[in-house]
Formats: sequence, C-alpha cells, structure tokens
Amino acid sequence: MVKERARILVVGGGYVGMYTALRLQQKLKQELGRGEAEITVVTPDPYMTYQPFLPEAAAGAVSPRHVVVPLRRVLPHCRIIVGEATAVDHAARTATVRTLASEEDRTGALRLTYDELVLAPGSVSRTLPVPGLADHAIGFKTVEEAIGLRNHVIEQMDIASSTRDPAIRDAALTFVFVGGGYAGVEALAELEDMARYTTRYYHNVTPEDMKWILVEASDRILPEVGEDMGRYTVSELRRRNIDVRLGTRLESCTDRVAVLSDGARFPTRTVVWTAGVKPAPLLAATDLPLNAQGRLKCTPELRIDGVTHAWAAGDAAAVPDVTAEPGKVTAPNAQHALRQAKLLGENIARSLRGEPLRTYSHKYVGSVASLGLHKGVAHVYGRKLKGYPAWFMHRAYHLSRVPTFNRKARVLAEWTLAGLFKREIVSLGSLEHPRAEFELAAGGKPSDESSGDPKGSS
Repeated sequence: MVKERARILVVGGGYVGMYTALRLQQKLKQELGRGEAEITVVTPDPYMTYQPFLPEAAAGAVSPRHVVVPLRRVLPHCRIIVGEATAVDHAARTATVRTLASEEDRTGALRLTYDELVLAPGSVSRTLPVPGLADHAIGFKTVEEAIGLRNHVIEQMDIASSTRDPAIRDAALTFVFVGGGYAGVEALAELEDMARYTTRYYHNVTPEDMKWILVEASDRILPEVGEDMGRYTVSELRRRNIDVRLGTRLESCTDRVAVLSDGARFPTRTVVWTAGVKPAPLLAATDLPLNAQGRLKCTPELRIDGVTHAWAAGDAAAVPDVTAEPGKVTAPNAQHALRQAKLLGENIARSLRGEPLRTYSHKYVGSVASLGLHKGVAHVYGRKLKGYPAWFMHRAYHLSRVPTFNRKARVLAEWTLAGLFKREIVSLGSLEHPRAEFELAAGGKPSDESSGDPKGSS
C-alpha cells in the first residue's frame, strides 16, 4: 500500500513513457482501483512507434498501422492527454501542456500538477547547419517520415520513367543517405531492395540506372555490431552497387545538388538525414539538472540527480553505466530504454511504498541489423552472423520485442503473406495532402504543401 495518494505524471509516450506507465499500471493495480494513485501520460501522439520496424514499413514489408501501438488500448487505467509539454517547473510540481484544443477553445495551455514526475520526451533528429538541409532533406524517425519516403522513392521512379530530360532522370534516380547508424543503413538497404524489385515493372528503369549513396563522417558504419561486421556490411552494400563513402560529410544540398566534403557533387531529389539524435527541446525548459550533452543527470536508480520525486530514462537521460568504468553512461538506444522503463516503473512503485530501490545494470546481449530481404548482420552473445541467419534473427528478436500480442500476430501474418505473394509497389503520395484534389475541383488553389500536384508526395 502506498504511503499517501500519488499523482504520477509521465511526459512522453515512446518506449520509456509507455512501458513505465504499463509497469506502473500493473504494480499499482489495487491502488489505482481504490483511487490512491492516478497516472497521467502526456504524449504528442496517441500511439507509441516501434522504431526498429520503420525500415520494413518503408519497404512495404510491414503495414504502417502495425508499427504503432495505440496507448489508449494498452493503458486503459491511465489518463492519456494528447499534447506537447512545453515546460516543467519541478519546484512547483507543475507542467505546462499545449493540447490540440489549446488554440481552439482559447483557454491556453493546461497546467498539470503532480506528485511524481517521469520525464521521458525522447529525442529529436540532430541536424547541422548544412545549407539547403531544412528545405530538401527528410528525416527517418517517425512512421509518417518512413511512409512518406517510400512514396517519394516510387514517385521518383515514375518521374524518371516519364521524363525526356536526362538531367531530371538522373537526379530522380539518385538517393543520398547521410548517417551510417542503424537508421541510415537499414533504411537505405531496405529501400534499395524494394526499389530494385520495383524496377521489373518499369520498361525503361533498371537497377543499374539508380545511384544509392551512403555518407558517413566516421571511418565505420554500424559500430554496434562490431568492427568485423561493420566491414562486412560495407562490402555487402558495395557489392549491391551502393556507393559507401566513409570519412565524408554532407557540405550542402541547395538547388537539389548534394555536395560532399570529398568534392563529389550529385544532382538529387532525395536526401535522407539520419545523422544521429539529440535530447528533446523540452529538457531545456525545465529546472532539472542537465549534463554537457543536454541529457538529464540521473542516478543508477533512475532518479534525476539532486532532486526528489523526479525520474527519467531512455534517450533523455544520462544513466550511469555501472557495468563500465566510472563516468560512462548508457547509450541512448531502444535496448536500454526498454529495460530501464521496466525497472523505472518498479522503482516508482517501491518508492511510493517505502521499499528499497533497485539499481539499473545490464548485460550486453548483442545487436542485429537488417540489410534487406534475407540479408542482415548480427553480433549476439559473442557470435557473429551474416546473411540469412542474421536476417532471421533480426526478425525473431524484434517480433519478440514489439508490444502486445495483437501486434505480434499481425506482423507475423504480414511476413507470412509477404513470403507467399509479390511485393506491393504502389505510391500513395496523395495521402499526405488528401484535400488537394478536392480544392482544385472546387475552384480553389492548392495549398503550398501540395505544390499544385494532388497526387504527388514531393
């Protein structure tokens, strides 16, 4: 039994936010039923995105709606507020939240009070002051970006197939990916695999016509799978005629021309930015301690260091790695976020009951990465795998980790059907601007976002 009534506010609906609320929902089941505790989750989206499936969603192997988990279904005993937390005053135990109705009802932002705070807003794409980046590049962090990129790639193939201008055709079939981590490598590999398959349905576009370029500032890619597997990945991608450029940076992408630090210039209509992440801007609008990288300073028990009744984990938290040398913190990845969230929920329940807290420690299991259909690399429990076995392990691992039995069953069914039937190669770019065609039919002007093309995604 909790010592006193507790109002728990969870800011963020990603890995940490959802799994922490889920564990609290289980641990405080009786207290929630008696009204001794309440859990509020503030999230910009009413769903949690399982990001490891974004490359497969972009390639059409998994339906977009199966990559996300609806929070209201998973957290029936929590209050879900769809909105964005803009500031946290922990000294006053209040959080300012801007909801979808804040401007409509003219009541201004909500001010939520709480007793216990879980701050898990996650991260956002880390960008650099590259000329033209904001105007022409696309990220790869949300399901909307993944599906938009798929539509865009197929649309470029349509443009190349129909144009008579060789310069436009060359730019349409050139795809530049910046960043050699999981997101960049898996997105490029899956989309290249999908596009190569799609060319069989075009009479004048072949795989050899396309240019796929991976730009990485360091001297290796996929550092998580080890140096040997990283080198294998580079050789595997180059075997597929993918231009991998290590020790290279994107200098500019203005006027639809990607200029690299090695002097290369590529006219292109596609620049995908996956060069790392940074903590969410919300952290700077709090009175909580941050480290030099802008992440919350935390203790091994997942408390925010130096304050009481405040907790954090995941990308936004600098959690000491007790298994490594002093001063090291855990990496901001999904594997840590999932494990930390479960412990975080338990520690909050223990704290409310006056029980001793547990320390977060982990044992390295390994890393897996998909490089397209039946291709992958893995470094698991000290064993190195590549090709089909690594790809199979990648799917098995993530199927076991995706939340809810409902999602597991649907994803498995889609994979099974995909093995029996041909790939889908349809671009639904008009989904991004569904009113554009009606606006034209009604005599109005299309919005700037649709660029006058009711069918196009770019």
